Amino acid sequence: MNKFWKILFVSILASVITPSLAKSCEGLRDGPRGVVVSVTDGDTVVLDSDTRVRLIGIQAPKLPLGRNGFEAWPFAEEAKNLLEKMVLGQRVEILYGGQEMDRHGRVLGHLFVGDQAAQNQKIWVQGAMLEAGLARVYSFFDNRFCLDDLYRIEAQARADRKGIWGGDDFYAIRQGDQPKRLLERIDRYEIVEGRILNADRVGSRVYLNFGPYWKEDFTVVIERSALRLFEREGVDPLALKDALVRVRGWIDQRDGPRMEVTHPEQIEILARL
Repeated sequence: MNKFWKILFVSILASVITPSLAKSCEGLRDGPRGVVVSVTDGDTVVLDSDTRVRLIGIQAPKLPLGRNGFEAWPFAEEAKNLLEKMVLGQRVEILYGGQEMDRHGRVLGHLFVGDQAAQNQKIWVQGAMLEAGLARVYSFFDNRFCLDDLYRIEAQARADRKGIWGGDDFYAIRQGDQPKRLLERIDRYEIVEGRILNADRVGSRVYLNFGPYWKEDFTVVIERSALRLFEREGVDPLALKDALVRVRGWIDQRDGPRMEVTHPEQIEILARL
């Protein structure tokens, strides 16, 4: 391990040892155990049982992995390298939070490195990747455990300008009142901040508008199935009118740039009037 990676590796340990996990991680379930034999990219590994594991809760910078015309995202190699330093050849365990497997046959779980008997010495890999600034929080409606901790760690890395947060425009937080800039990010996963000027329910959907012209401005869309989840969590999206928020998801286009929100945790409330 060269000096750079040794310093980085040591620096992340304090905040990601398992006792630091809070209530948001309670209820994780036992999954597979094994030795990591290869690392595909910054959020995917393969165990000696040939089990492919996707680290749920984060998205690391992507590598092409054989996809024609796909350019590596900035910091993709750095993310893969750090993950290799942490887990390659190490005995690990996977804990499930929600959905256990994706459509690609990959196990979805939280990855921990360390001896099962030494509970206080395990490294939470998702937390480590975020702490190093080499991943973003990335959640799904059917996999929502540990998000409070993940957001906390990401926020600190962003404040410290680590890794992807050091000024690279590819990962910059976008502004909700700049729809033309957001149209340049179609089909990309983005984090957008802004004030919700209007919240309205039309039929089975809720629309959160970040500008006065809904046919041109940035809009968050919450479909009926997601609204049921909001209701179960006691969250009223219509009450977000005038709130300053940060939302994350994939940008598409229909009457201006849009983002579909499938679960409440995609919306962070920064301030209310």
